[in-house]
Amino acid sequence: MNVFLISDNTHTLTGMRLAGVEGVVVHTREEVLNELKKVKESRDIGILLITELLAEKVQQELDEMKLSSSLPIIIEIPDRHGSRRPPDFLTRYIRESIGLKI
Repeated sequence: MNVFLISDNTHTLTGMRLAGVEGVVVHTREEVLNELKKVKESRDIGILLITELLAEKVQQELDEMKLSSSLPIIIEIPDRHGSRRPPDFLTRYIRESIGLKI
């Protein structure tokens, strides 16, 4: 199984390539959807990394992918400008998922 990155900038892709992760740089919603289609058709991609900015553009499609199959595992990562999520993202996610306040 391989890791694949869909990024909105070359800096993130370059850093990931140093770690052995292949990927592409795209900017429009249509380009992201096209790459997601390729990833779904590929049998050797186990983990999909996507920058948060691009994930926002195709959030509904990503949610459908997460619910419809076990692979690839989809991970939204911050880009070189940092995270776009609020600081309490993880605790809020846990609270909404299982109803526990931590």
